[in-house]
Amino acid sequence: MAGHSHAANVAIRKGAQDKKRAKLFTKLTKEIMVAAKLGGVDPDSNPRLRLALKKARGQSLPKDTITRALKKASGDAGGDNYDEISMEGYGPGGVAVYCDVLTDNRNRAAGEIRYAFTKGGGNLGTFGCVAYMFHRKGVIATDHGMDEDTVMMAALESGADDVEGIGNDAFEIVTEPAALEDVAKALEDAGISVSSEAVLFVPDSRVSVTGDDAMMLLKMLDLLDDCDDVQTVYHNADIATEAIEAYSNS
Repeated sequence: MAGHSHAANVAIRKGAQDKKRAKLFTKLTKEIMVAAKLGGVDPDSNPRLRLALKKARGQSLPKDTITRALKKASGDAGGDNYDEISMEGYGPGGVAVYCDVLTDNRNRAAGEIRYAFTKGGGNLGTFGCVAYMFHRKGVIATDHGMDEDTVMMAALESGADDVEGIGNDAFEIVTEPAALEDVAKALEDAGISVSSEAVLFVPDSRVSVTGDDAMMLLKMLDLLDDCDDVQTVYHNADIATEAIEAYSNS
């Protein structure tokens, strides 16, 4: 049951989360606006918006900020138009890196992301150069202290593809994107506390990265995470806990 947490490996941030809270809130707000513009402002008929709102509330995005974002998306209060694109390339050690991007200025986004790749010892690639190494999956993480048999039964009976232990009796459940909400609801109905749920880009396999390559990769991921236009960073690196701790303390 021991395994990697896909959710934890989406982006590895240096330092305390609250130091980047303003950037996080901006990204959450943009996702709400884009989801609402694409599928409407009614979360009951818009699965992407439901997930965006759930994530935003889980991160304590203020209620009035959510309301303003929905008004902008509906056209009641103006609002920016964001292009939804992807940018991808390679990091140190041959690690595949894929970025989901929401931007109102493609040239600015490309310049900032290229700088992050270069500064971190990587190379920004062409469209599709690493995307084939990943697949969209629903990923649910439980809180700690859950009963393994209960989690396994509830998850698999409701349509989950896989269940992995991620330490301290916490589990990660992988589903097809369309099954994410049904599986999450089945877990909660079974008394299992869900800490997060999202549709993520999950790698087919991972590349072990150590030493200087690991430190440079962590720097690159940090720089990408700092880009306002980058919503989420995915990678296929297997980075030792010791390297992450060393980078956090550097």
